[in-house]
Amino acid sequence: MAASNLSGQIADFAQAVTTSDTASNQYTYLYVGGSGNVSVIPEGSDTAVVYSSVPAGQYIFLRVSKVKATDTTATNIVGHR
Repeated sequence: MAASNLSGQIADFAQAVTTSDTASNQYTYLYVGGSGNVSVIPEGSDTAVVYSSVPAGQYIFLRVSKVKATDTTATNIVGHR
């Protein structure tokens, strides 16, 4: 298997996510510490996407402009960029 270039996925910043339906919180990817649903607005979109039943310890590799409070039930989410 050929080596892949992961340089675009290496974060130099991480913080606990405070979900909000109004405030922008841009991240390259998310870590979900406690299982549940995660509602996000993908970068370049205005439409929410809900990841249902995300298990604890999983990553969501998607550039997001918001992690919404509405419909997010997962806990201990960490945003990276």
